[in-house]
Amino acid sequence: MSKKPAISYSAVCRSRKSRLPQAFCLICLAASGLVAAAPEEVKSLLEQARTYEKAEDYAGAERSYRQALTLAPDDPEVLKRFGILYQTELKFAESIGLFQRALAVSRQYPEVEFFLGVSYLGLDQFDKASESFQAELRTPQPHPRTHYYYAITLQSLGRSDDAVAQFNQSLAKNFKDLDALYQLARLHMNASLEDIQRLTNLDPDSFQLHALMGEVYTNNHRYEESLKEYRAALAKRPDAPGLHYALGAALRNLKKIDEAEKEFLEARREDPNDPRVNLYLGEFAVGRQHYTDAIDYLRVASTAQPGLARPHFLLARCYQVLKDLDKAKSELLIAAQADPADPQPHFLLAEIYRERGDSDSRAKELKEFERLSLAEKAKTYESAKAAPQ
Repeated sequence: MSKKPAISYSAVCRSRKSRLPQAFCLICLAASGLVAAAPEEVKSLLEQARTYEKAEDYAGAERSYRQALTLAPDDPEVLKRFGILYQTELKFAESIGLFQRALAVSRQYPEVEFFLGVSYLGLDQFDKASESFQAELRTPQPHPRTHYYYAITLQSLGRSDDAVAQFNQSLAKNFKDLDALYQLARLHMNASLEDIQRLTNLDPDSFQLHALMGEVYTNNHRYEESLKEYRAALAKRPDAPGLHYALGAALRNLKKIDEAEKEFLEARREDPNDPRVNLYLGEFAVGRQHYTDAIDYLRVASTAQPGLARPHFLLARCYQVLKDLDKAKSELLIAAQADPADPQPHFLLAEIYRERGDSDSRAKELKEFERLSLAEKAKTYESAKAAPQ
């Protein structure tokens, strides 16, 4: 019976510190290269070995590679591929011997230093792994995963800043590298937790810790707890900028509009041109049908962030109620351009054209509203299907 490969984050290195992901066995099985001047019989044996590998018959693949080495004992491609097979079987020491033989024949043979580094990583020999990955990066065409596994090695050596740089290099080559993004997020999260603990140890009742924990709770949608922390921070430093806005945002999320408005008014005294503060105050004024006040706030918000659709849409509602249909139409056209997927501006435009007696334009806008609404519902449905249950 053939042995099932076990290359995975948890099993590839049976030591505590190993960090090879599950996808690595696919890298191993997919590794390929040109066979330099190999006789036809050697080529046939390599193809036979690959067939065995795909069928997970690793004992059969080993036999084919040994026969190939008997015919071509110094062929670096045979040595590399046999080494990768051993690596897939977690025979790291054996794979290292084969990779070293390949390098003795051809010092920069494609990807050998990379796989050698992975085997060292599997044995927790991090210094040697680091040397191999650096050597791979000096080759003309390094293996695409070199930066990633070099970063994993640097993490194990306690060099977090250097690891971050390598993960970023991996992302620069492939911005969809989810493994690198995950590792970066872990590094930053752990660094943040360490800093929070240091703040706690220095002064568990400090302004800085309360303000920081307020942000942490807000980011996790724990608004009641964030209010407690922000208020404690404000008690420590009543003039600290930004806290009134933070309090207002938390209260707004809790639907405590009257209290939120008071905090936003305090925040506006700190910075009269803050677009976020003016937008929220504008929303509240529209909700209370105080349209003239709303226009004052929303003009500030739209001027500060002209590409944001929301202030223009709210301004249009105000102008429509106040029967200034030309201004309402202008604001809605800007809102529709700023957010082409939003159906709301088109519905309001249809209302304005109805009031003007322009039935053709009204019909056009209603059609666009229906199209975008259906697209929005379909997107929501697909997101719901994709969400974990």
